[in-house]
Amino acid sequence: MRILNDTITTKERWAKMPLVEQMANIGSEISRASHWRIKNNVEYSNNAVNRALELITFTIDSISVKLHLKKLTRVREAINDYFYGSNKFSSSDVLWQKYFDHFNYAARLMQTKI
Repeated sequence: MRILNDTITTKERWAKMPLVEQMANIGSEISRASHWRIKNNVEYSNNAVNRALELITFTIDSISVKLHLKKLTRVREAINDYFYGSNKFSSSDVLWQKYFDHFNYAARLMQTKI
């Protein structure tokens, strides 16, 4: 169980990150979840998915652009469906990797310009 102050500090720090960087971090958790699922480690996979969903919630809580809100809620729904549901959106590990790779690339570009 997390300490409340730790969660508040994490949320505040998270809210200050650019959206691209937030999405890249969420993508890292999804990548970990896929990796552990392939290795048949359900516990580690679920932990990574839950961290990703928590980060998406932090992002939604701090979002200021309504257009992003709709996209983020769809991503959260699709991730839940892929890892815990019936995969009605026909997602795959490759599809998620391709989706989040764009954010990783953009986040790296931002870091090199600083």
